[in-house]
Amino acid sequence: MNNTTVKGFSKLSKEGKIEWIVNKYLGGDDKSVGLLKSYWHEDESVQKIHDEFIENTITNFYLPFGVAPNFLINGRIYCIPMAIEESSVVAAAAKNASFWMNRGGFKSEVISTTKIGHVHFAWYGDFEKLKVFFESIKHKFIEETQNLTTNMRSRGGGILDIQILNKTHLEPNYYQIQAKFETCEAMGANFINSLLEEFSKIFERELNESNFSKEEKKLVILMCILSNYTPECLVRCEVSCSIEELADDPSIDVNVFAKKFEQAIHVANIEPYRATTHNKGIFNGIDAVIIATGNDFRAVEACGHTYAAKDGQYKSLTNVEVKDGQFKFWIEVPIAVGTVCGLTSLHPMVKFAHQLLGNPKATDLMKIIAAVGLAQNFGAVRSLVTTGIQKGHMKMHLLNILNQLGANEQEREKIKFHFSDKVVSHKGVVDQFCKLRGIKNISEINLNS
Repeated sequence: MNNTTVKGFSKLSKEGKIEWIVNKYLGGDDKSVGLLKSYWHEDESVQKIHDEFIENTITNFYLPFGVAPNFLINGRIYCIPMAIEESSVVAAAAKNASFWMNRGGFKSEVISTTKIGHVHFAWYGDFEKLKVFFESIKHKFIEETQNLTTNMRSRGGGILDIQILNKTHLEPNYYQIQAKFETCEAMGANFINSLLEEFSKIFERELNESNFSKEEKKLVILMCILSNYTPECLVRCEVSCSIEELADDPSIDVNVFAKKFEQAIHVANIEPYRATTHNKGIFNGIDAVIIATGNDFRAVEACGHTYAAKDGQYKSLTNVEVKDGQFKFWIEVPIAVGTVCGLTSLHPMVKFAHQLLGNPKATDLMKIIAAVGLAQNFGAVRSLVTTGIQKGHMKMHLLNILNQLGANEQEREKIKFHFSDKVVSHKGVVDQFCKLRGIKNISEINLNS
């Protein structure tokens, strides 16, 4: 076991960090140095931007950046940027975008854009008395933070509401100042957190200057932080068509398909084991667009999963209705994103992604992201209730297997042709590869290649 420790690592140059890592952990392997440097951007100014995103940067980590064309959303056709490593996601998004483009496309609407933050604190006294006091000083939270809200207010945003909440039924002496915000085109984390910290200072000062008793002035500020659960920052997207229009494969009975699809969604609403995988598939699409546009996929996903459990049981984020010969499928999901500040103004590929989408406003980006999540889920459920998920997934995974095996171009083409009408499996590809190489198993590759 390597128990090497280091002090002042962050102060080393990038080359110094690499040298230390290679010497202490990789036995001085020069190939590792070459590998790390091969991922540096050739433009030093661009690389400098990447280096400064986080601390202790030694190189860049690439993800494939693909596009899914033919997304008809609210009457406009988009080519959607997606950054993801999973093989079948972009293909599925593109396929299902084309499917729905001929059936009216995606109809997306933003229901609300409110974000929430809290000052969490402990206090020891009569809540009703505190509540009256809080209402008498509430105006000061808005008045004394105008220097922080000026720019946001000029864009139509700012503080929407502030209230005090009693949470002592959950935790002794625990209370919250809950504030709601509109952050317009920004995701708003820094804006919200800065205001919450100011709120805590104002609250503490006013309480100390009040005529409350010494015991009642005892206040412990626990933390000031926005919540990534934003159930009021909500977008809905739907697709619909007649059941007959669902036909695009003569081998599929559309009425049977519609019934199985409907039941599959119902299963995801009653069975958390299925709902988890179901929603994971939705986030395959959502996360890919979130990453490509420089937003925080961890925050969006955490919020979405919390929202899926808002009724006390974890459920599907999508729903379906099959009625009177019509098929309607929709998603309702909270998505808090920004189109200004952060990576959106720094990362060259993020800038490109926004340009590709026509430099959308935050609300438009919410609509786009919801459409991709819905498309991804439609394709996944469609595969599950018809051909099965592995047929399409393994077809896309074929190239990964061939790359792992080190197949040459001629071998790749022959194996791709061999599986053009067959279900791909890892064992099947390995067997075919060994057959072409004239070897018994892959352990012989190094001896015969």
